[in-house]
Order: sequence, then structure tokens, then C-alpha cells
Amino acid sequence: MVGEEGVSEILVGVPKTLGGEVGFQARKVLDRLDALKKELPDIRFVQWDERLTTRMATRMAVAGARGGKKRAGRVEAGRVDHLAAARMLQEYLQSRGNSEALR
Repeated sequence: MVGEEGVSEILVGVPKTLGGEVGFQARKVLDRLDALKKELPDIRFVQWDERLTTRMATRMAVAGARGGKKRAGRVEAGRVDHLAAARMLQEYLQSRGNSEALR
């Protein structure tokens, strides 16, 4: 798929601890990333700190589900994951500047 779509860069969320350290989950991601780098040497992998993206996405999903009113219960996990990934990508593109984000 990488070749078919002409992918040259992949953004990888690294779930660091709240203190910014590499914990158990982040180590698992980085170990898999090392393997991917060997499999796809022509791809640029960008590590991105994904701390708090899930929490922010959950708040967005809950607010959106009831027009801004809090609701009891849980938000579908897949929806939260998609929102968190979108937030991470948005942060990354903004960090590159507007001209880069529009490409």
C-alpha cells in the first residue's frame, strides 16, 4: 500500500508518560517502529508525542454527541481513536507551517 499510494512519510504516535518519558507502551511502539524502518528504508518516519490526544478526543466526542452537553456513558472507542489520530495529525501539520500543511 505504501508503494501504491506514493507514501514518503509516516507519522507515528508515541504514547509517552505524562512526564514525557518512554514507558512500556511507548517502548512497544518504538520497537515496532524500528522493525518498520528496516522494512521500509525509503520512508521517513516522524515520531510524535501523542500524550493527552486520547483525553482531548474523548472530550470532543462527548461534547459532540450531545451538542455540548455532557452525557453519561462511554463514547465508542473507535471514534475516540480516530479523533485522537486526527488531532495528532493536525498538530503535526501546524508545526510544519501553513504552506507545508496545504501540500
